[in-house]
Amino acid sequence: MKALLLALTLLTAAGAAQALPDLVLLVRHAEKSNEPGRDPGLSEAGERRAEALAEAMAHSGVRHVLVSAARRTQATAAPLARRLGLQAQVVGFEGGVAGHVAELTRQLRGLQGTVLVVGHSNTLPELLHALGGPRWPMLCESSYGQAWVLRPGTPGQVLQLRYGAPDPEREGPDCL
Repeated sequence: MKALLLALTLLTAAGAAQALPDLVLLVRHAEKSNEPGRDPGLSEAGERRAEALAEAMAHSGVRHVLVSAARRTQATAAPLARRLGLQAQVVGFEGGVAGHVAELTRQLRGLQGTVLVVGHSNTLPELLHALGGPRWPMLCESSYGQAWVLRPGTPGQVLQLRYGAPDPEREGPDCL
């Protein structure tokens, strides 16, 4: 009997450790600067948007922040993380978009509460779908003010929001 109880306890604990968070908030990094190189920081508009994100999500219950290795994702998350006393977890980009999304999904498992993920125009639609959300088009290059609230594992329960300054009009019909 003790062995059975121990086995059930271990199975329950293992299942809980693999559970997804209650809510995942997804945002694209804020506007990037025009500085040369492959890893630009934020422009002045991007810094303002990062502050707007911190203001908008200050009382959202965020307990964890995941970002890519890109400076612009880290700088976007920094004001909120600082305000909440959190340290952003950096998720590498090994394996391209698919590898990054798989690693984000792996790291989300076992996190509890509300998690903010700051990503990229090509990773966020894939992550949204990997977590049980619908397929979304890629984000336009000029699209920075969108956010999604997702309850993982519940198809169709996605809320799309906008924050900060309005984005310019879309560049084409195949992106948001």
